[in-house]
Amino acid sequence: MTIEGNTLKPDWSAPDRVRAISTTRVGGVSARPWNSLNLGVHVEDDPEHVQENRRRLAESIGLDSDRIGWLNQVHGTEVVELTANNVGQTVKADASYTRQPGIACAILTADCLPVILADREGTVVGAAHCGWRSLCGGVIENLVSAMAVAPKTLQVWLGPAIGPESFEVGPEVRDAFVRHDPEAARAFKDGGARPEHFMADIYALATLRLNHLGVYNVNGGGLCTVQDSDRFFSYRRDGQTGRMATLIWLK
Repeated sequence: MTIEGNTLKPDWSAPDRVRAISTTRVGGVSARPWNSLNLGVHVEDDPEHVQENRRRLAESIGLDSDRIGWLNQVHGTEVVELTANNVGQTVKADASYTRQPGIACAILTADCLPVILADREGTVVGAAHCGWRSLCGGVIENLVSAMAVAPKTLQVWLGPAIGPESFEVGPEVRDAFVRHDPEAARAFKDGGARPEHFMADIYALATLRLNHLGVYNVNGGGLCTVQDSDRFFSYRRDGQTGRMATLIWLK
């Protein structure tokens, strides 16, 4: 990961025509508790502040604001292909992909894991919103299938999310992942503050899903949105708060 100004950039070997960033909470106009670069329209922030923040983001990456594919994320597994015909709409989905230059796939998070993908030829890019429900339900599998390239050609970056020292979950979460894949048990450790709860590693869970698909070039991870309050929004830490964005697009 490279830090440039108020944004994070993946350290990976994606082709030159692939561009990707993840925002921090710094550099916007929103007041507390959304301070300051809140990009989410659904968190009761002043809509004018959110639009200004989105305008600043678009300007900083050299795209028109109506070429960023914001989604109505519902913790599901739906995937949408972004094209010139639908990119200005807010589509209900938790993942998107595109083959068209100048259209950005965008994922909003404040603890959930943003996952971005690009093939090594630079022909298609995608992004997924991986809360535990969507990750367990198969959003990554659906996205890789929709991108329709050989999984071994994909490169992946895992953006900022809740870290394994902060992500306490109940036994139903562990059971859901382990029912799908017994190997997922290794991503859960005892030590939750509540009885019969576990500490979960969402980075490890996502990597396991990708590896089972034949995707092995996985980068990123290691950040914690809960513990880094200066840089990141965290719903689990603060409740009412803003949202960061992770974007990927083709030049």
